Amino acid sequence: MLVTITSTAPTASNLSHLLRKHPDRAQEFSLSVGTAHVFYPEVSDERCTVALLLEVDPVGLVRDKRFRGSDAATLARYVNDRPYASSSMVAVALGQVFRTAMNGASESHPDVAWSELAASALPLEITVAAVPARGRDTAGLVTRLFEPLGWSVTETPIPLDPEFAEWGDSVYVDLVLRGDVRLSDALRHLYVLLPVLDDAKHYWVSDDEVGKLLRAGAGWLPDHPERELITRRYLAHQRSMVDEATGLLSADAALSALDDVPAPEQSAPRPAPLAPQRADAVLAALRDVGAHSVADVGCGEGALLKRMLADPAFTTIIGSDVSARALLKAGRTLNLREASDRTRERVQLVQSSVTYQDDRIAGLDAIVLMEVIEHIDLERLPALESSVFAAAAPGAVIVTTPNADYNAVFESLPTGALRHHDHRFEWSRSEFGAWADGVASRRGYTVEYRTVGDVDVDLGSPTQLALFRKVTHS
Repeated sequence: MLVTITSTAPTASNLSHLLRKHPDRAQEFSLSVGTAHVFYPEVSDERCTVALLLEVDPVGLVRDKRFRGSDAATLARYVNDRPYASSSMVAVALGQVFRTAMNGASESHPDVAWSELAASALPLEITVAAVPARGRDTAGLVTRLFEPLGWSVTETPIPLDPEFAEWGDSVYVDLVLRGDVRLSDALRHLYVLLPVLDDAKHYWVSDDEVGKLLRAGAGWLPDHPERELITRRYLAHQRSMVDEATGLLSADAALSALDDVPAPEQSAPRPAPLAPQRADAVLAALRDVGAHSVADVGCGEGALLKRMLADPAFTTIIGSDVSARALLKAGRTLNLREASDRTRERVQLVQSSVTYQDDRIAGLDAIVLMEVIEHIDLERLPALESSVFAAAAPGAVIVTTPNADYNAVFESLPTGALRHHDHRFEWSRSEFGAWADGVASRRGYTVEYRTVGDVDVDLGSPTQLALFRKVTHS
């Protein structure tokens, strides 16, 4: 399988610096799928081409249980197109060989700032040999997938047999893409869409597959017109993963509507992503109450835990979640396996539900419920109140939740719809205030309200935050 990437940008040879692959020598990379060869057929300041040739070891694939998939007991393990078709095997090779360029990070060229070079759209031509386009929904699929991303698409069908034209064409095409696209985006497009075209993955689809899709699809997949098809095929039709990814992508698409609202002036900065702003607001509240021992209840994959771990002020950090899979990912996020004994002493991950009393989170300086309550059925909120505010009784509780008033800003969100498929409800500012005021009065806390994200004069901010402080009697 052969992939070539050609740049005709000024000083086109800078392509080698972006890829961090030296043009003066051929290189070999031993990968999980075989051996990748990287070389440059042409290098000049007018035109530079890099080629990746992948040699798949079919015997090695048969022996390796990671690549057996659902055909482990069939003849398809031995008779297939894997050594010849540019499918998920090529995507794996691109992701491993050009990982740095795909992530948009590399060393700087000695004469050109890397940040400018990596952020620039380059005139690129990409060829991919023998791309499979299978399935019932493949009519014009190659064009439907790549054209919305700024590519001009040329696909040449490969006949079943040139000697017998009456047999017609095969399911394979030779693909040429042309466009002015950032190199990192181009690599991520190929990484996601080659397995989608094949409608198959030649390896075990792991729990991290949703994360891979979201990372590689950042900035383009949430708004792609074929998002549902891409998600379904990339995740090998695994329904639970497809549902999870669809919900996350729908939320991203709704929040990205902020970027579609014209700014008052063209030079005005684009709004920052909401998730880091939310974490910043929570951390600011924790510092305001002087918290040193903190539980992040409903911690998910540990994004906030990682931020807290980087601050020595937080001496005891507990991550709690009902999902064992989320906790495993949180452990990887925090790199606990490689962490020092001192770090591991600061952090504890526990499986628990926010609606049940848990003595492991009792008596702390603070408990965080960041984007948690809206995932709880309304009739279970009294149990949450009892377990957090009465049984655990921390010095402070920080709660964030979507502001339903602000949903009117999201043009892509239908009227009355929720931002995420797993939300049980979304409260307006008055509804959130009524609940929080009631909890505070019943449980001996004061409550302060804060905004998170850009504030609309009439609708408030996209996220609302309540900071509860326990009343102390002298």
